[in-house]
Amino acid sequence: GFAWLFLRMWRDNRWHARDSAWLRRSPDLLKGNEERMPPVGKYNAGQKGVFWLFTVCLAVLLVTGFVFWQPWFANAFPIPLRRVAVLLHAFAAVLLILGVIVHVYAAIWVEGSIPAMTRGTVSRAWARQHHPLWYRDITGHRDAGGHRDSSGHRDSGGHRDSGGKVAAASHGGRLQE
Repeated sequence: GFAWLFLRMWRDNRWHARDSAWLRRSPDLLKGNEERMPPVGKYNAGQKGVFWLFTVCLAVLLVTGFVFWQPWFANAFPIPLRRVAVLLHAFAAVLLILGVIVHVYAAIWVEGSIPAMTRGTVSRAWARQHHPLWYRDITGHRDAGGHRDSSGHRDSGGHRDSGGKVAAASHGGRLQE
């Protein structure tokens, strides 16, 4: 399951300079100053971090699990290596659990995230506000989101939301018919 998801999504989760800028500004987001955040594409740096945390932790769990899996594989490995594998396995499991907790909290915290996950779509206004570069890419509105007025606030580019929905970032990035 996760291997298929990884193959489908890894390209969109590559790290870019704008992700580092977003991460540096994340304290502003935590203070409720979303308008100060740099524009993001399909996924923001936090979402990418969760993706890569899950990827690394699951890979570590898989590899280390084989090392101490009784009775199939464990006897092929020296005891010191098995002990290290158990520790790494536990560490990866704790990180994965903490990552899930943070992911769930963030989904509850950001208004509109739960419907996006359960329905697979978000409104055009939500996409423009939270993922303006992704919105621009899928709608072709070159001036949508990301631009800022003299006070540093995002300018929506004058586009009016027709009430249509946009496929949620985690579900392919297509306009819903």
